[in-house]
Amino acid sequence: MHPIRAPRESGHATRELLVVLLADDVVTHSPLLIKAILGRDAVAKTMAAAAHNRDNGGNYVLEGKLDENTTFLRCKGTIEGHEFESQELPTDGRDGKPKERTVVDRPFPALKIFRDKQRAAVGDSISAGAWDYESA
Repeated sequence: MHPIRAPRESGHATRELLVVLLADDVVTHSPLLIKAILGRDAVAKTMAAAAHNRDNGGNYVLEGKLDENTTFLRCKGTIEGHEFESQELPTDGRDGKPKERTVVDRPFPALKIFRDKQRAAVGDSISAGAWDYESA
């Protein structure tokens, strides 16, 4: 089992539990943002918020190794009673800690609900310019 699953599945994912599992320079690519989330503290904070912003932590229904460093994770759950699914590719460094995470979520209407909850939860820790393209 990939180590980042345990906090979410426990129902008690916190920044403190997650931060020790991540590489210092971890990068997360999320469909919620137009820019990557950089660094262990910021990534851990958004991961903890993501776990709490679902109706439950979700259930991992698939995990598979794509190569020695990359794992595929698929999690199903709900948000405000609506089906919500996440797929994630954590790529681990030599120390076994994720250095890069790419996350996709579906369906889009549930993703919009999730995005609003995430934005409220992480506040100013992610710059306003990371959430939307500038208007022309």
